[in-house]
Amino acid sequence: MAPKDKDVTPTPTLAVHDADANRSSVAEEEAHGDVEEDLEVEAEAVAVPDTGDAGEGGKLKMIVQLLKRCLGVKDLAAMRLSLPASLLEPIPNLEYWHYLDRPDLFVSINDSEDPFERMLAVIRFTFTKDLKFIRGKVVKPYNSVLGEHFRAHWDVLPVEYSADPLQAPIHRQHITSPPPSILGKTSKGESVLSFRSGTSAKRASSIFDFAAARVTPLPKSAGPASPEQTPTNGAADAVESNLAAQVSSLSLGAASGSFESGGAVSGPEDAAEECVRVAFLTEQVSHHPPVSAYHAACPARGVALTGVDQISARVSGTSVRVSPGSQNRGIFVQLTAGPGEGEKYQITHPIAMVNGMLRGSFYVTVGESTIITCSGLRTGEAGGEGSERLRAIIEYKEEPWIGGPRFAVEGVVHTYREGEHTHEEWTKVKHVPRSAAVAFFDGSWRGRVRWRRADAPPAPAEEQALLLDLTPLQIVPKRVRPLARQHAYESRRLWESVTSNLLTKEYGEATRNKQAIEQCQRDKAAERKRKGEEFIPVFFERDIESGMPKLTPEGVKALEEELKTTDGES
Repeated sequence: MAPKDKDVTPTPTLAVHDADANRSSVAEEEAHGDVEEDLEVEAEAVAVPDTGDAGEGGKLKMIVQLLKRCLGVKDLAAMRLSLPASLLEPIPNLEYWHYLDRPDLFVSINDSEDPFERMLAVIRFTFTKDLKFIRGKVVKPYNSVLGEHFRAHWDVLPVEYSADPLQAPIHRQHITSPPPSILGKTSKGESVLSFRSGTSAKRASSIFDFAAARVTPLPKSAGPASPEQTPTNGAADAVESNLAAQVSSLSLGAASGSFESGGAVSGPEDAAEECVRVAFLTEQVSHHPPVSAYHAACPARGVALTGVDQISARVSGTSVRVSPGSQNRGIFVQLTAGPGEGEKYQITHPIAMVNGMLRGSFYVTVGESTIITCSGLRTGEAGGEGSERLRAIIEYKEEPWIGGPRFAVEGVVHTYREGEHTHEEWTKVKHVPRSAAVAFFDGSWRGRVRWRRADAPPAPAEEQALLLDLTPLQIVPKRVRPLARQHAYESRRLWESVTSNLLTKEYGEATRNKQAIEQCQRDKAAERKRKGEEFIPVFFERDIESGMPKLTPEGVKALEEELKTTDGES
């Protein structure tokens, strides 16, 4: 689905790090050129004039002007384009993109002893990583400046498993209502959830044998849970209520402007003790081309995620076609401990189309395929050339020319052997030989997806196992340190003057503040060029060729701080 800098908005740009500056404050940075400013291109910037009308009609006029100016442009991400603040949403780009809309599925990837079930868990994570494009409209956040960075964390309840092998995992928070199929009754008539895993006979007596739990509200937390500290009951629910996260009518949220709608479901009142922490760190590491690096980790569950974000975007008719840039090799999930220790999953990005431009009501459709490849040597495994591994193809079906989008998807999990390359040509379900297929799945990437074993006899959809139901899932809100504790180039603090004016609808003042930030970065870029200096990222090593950026000592320190902090607000 639409990835961070890949799928819907162009992102970062350039700047240089002053060797004598405080690394923790992220030194000097440069203006990001997502779709906004290419500091290394001498051509005059293309500006979209502000109509002065902040209503939907005014926005629509500016969008039409924008489309006209972008026709014929090969890559919008390399174009110097300045947008009025009234067309932007009050949220920084690096905060907007993180692939962790459902961190409970991310932390559950490494639950099973069965490699096939771990692959199914990765597929579930893949379908939900960009839930924002299902729950709301596409928006345009601020373009990142070089050296800008963002940190956040989530304290989540991992999913549990039904005793019914046909059911998907049970989500315990941020869903609109408990799935009725997993509810049972006690002798007192109270609703309960069964957490015993029945996905396979092997798992029925494994680590997934959990006691039943009553359906109660999600425990409320006054602050983030650290490895030593757990949330306390009684504080407000974590909701995306920060100024930078509130959005307008062209937003992700419901009418109230909140990312969350619906209630939360959890286990017992002390379920907060079961929460695990996911920490996330991202930094704009290049301007030309615009690139950001990111890393997320949940040490308690032995799962980490890393990657490079870069997009290529162009106007196609009245839509914008977004694809991964040359340095974007996808998302890499690494299992650092537990049952799958040593495994690595590479998740490539599909093609996304941002539609509805002329109506001012954007929505995303997805095309081509996502490929998930499992590699790596598990602990105690011989491995090597010829070892059998699993690979999955998620094929997004072409949308019809007539009628609305269907969001259909089908896929296959198949085997391949390390060291061989024939499978690399398999990008559609029909390419995979029947002898290599392990399981098939199909459905809607916005609704239900069901799966069946390749050797299972044909059966109606309702009799097939439910891989995932996205219908009740809501975005799990992140927690971020207060502005007073953030560094000068942390996203929320850097853009606070723009955000606060957008939220009060002072669009002229917001545009002036935005332009001041951009001009400051241009000036710094020119000075660096004059001195022959180069930008050095603070939190990530400079070499990102592999697509798996490595943390610097400062990056490791920042991530560890985020894993332990007891500060945080939504």
